[in-house]
Amino acid sequence: MKEVVHIGSRTTPGPDLQELVTQVAQGDQKAFSGVYDAVAGPVLGVVRAVLRDHAQSEEVAQDVLLEVWRTAPRYRPDVGTARNWILTLAHRRAVDRVRSVQASAARDHKAALLARDRDFDEVSEQVETRLEHEQVRRCLRALTEVQRQSVTLAYYRGLTYRQVAELLALPLGTVKTRLRDGLIRLRDCLGISA
Repeated sequence: MKEVVHIGSRTTPGPDLQELVTQVAQGDQKAFSGVYDAVAGPVLGVVRAVLRDHAQSEEVAQDVLLEVWRTAPRYRPDVGTARNWILTLAHRRAVDRVRSVQASAARDHKAALLARDRDFDEVSEQVETRLEHEQVRRCLRALTEVQRQSVTLAYYRGLTYRQVAELLALPLGTVKTRLRDGLIRLRDCLGISA
């Protein structure tokens, strides 16, 4: 069946869609332009009916028309009309998009549920942190008084070595030695390798 093409006030018969698809299968870009003009609207309509989202519908319709270009050699006229073949591609692609969106939403929902289960992990982490703090306190108690005071002032109060020396009324070299020795003993007590 030939399509009728209106040019100005007269009509001229043009190739039907099946012939155009056959030409597209041979790489004819001009024929693809004819296919595009003939089916772009119906393809968008089928896709929009499934997706109900204008932006996604346009994207999927573009994908369908590209698929027509790539897969035109697979079209079999003995199975159905070119229009039905193209609209079936459109429907399948739209349904695939719906399934993809649903799968993505399900993954996001599952991830959200897993994120909510982190309350247990937070409790576990708090317990572990408390145990570590207790171990540090125990190791600090094992230091000499000058080592413990030096480490506490330098690392917990943020004082410089010179300020620690002035506060403890000790020579700067003595404070540095006590700090170094205290840190070594802390490292060994905590089981940290050098």
